[in-house]
Amino acid sequence: MSRALVQLLLPLILPTVLFVGWVAITHARGGSGDVLGRFRDGPWFWLVLSGFVLMIAVFAYTGLIRDDHAGGDYVAPHVENGQIVPGHVE
Repeated sequence: MSRALVQLLLPLILPTVLFVGWVAITHARGGSGDVLGRFRDGPWFWLVLSGFVLMIAVFAYTGLIRDDHAGGDYVAPHVENGQIVPGHVE
């Protein structure tokens, strides 16, 4: 679950969270204008696009640094001496 959160959800929502935080901070400092108007007219296309770009970058980074043994034999999870041995590639 934490891997899915870091790889999928966090990069996707991070630009929107930063935008909402920026609107909240500027409004708290006495910024002019309507807060709901700023949200309605916000850069939603660019926020979603940048979220997808961040998500793709995380996928590419994870794929490049992962230490998988391509072409090896997969050993399924099994029980040895009462302990579960996770699946792995040899």
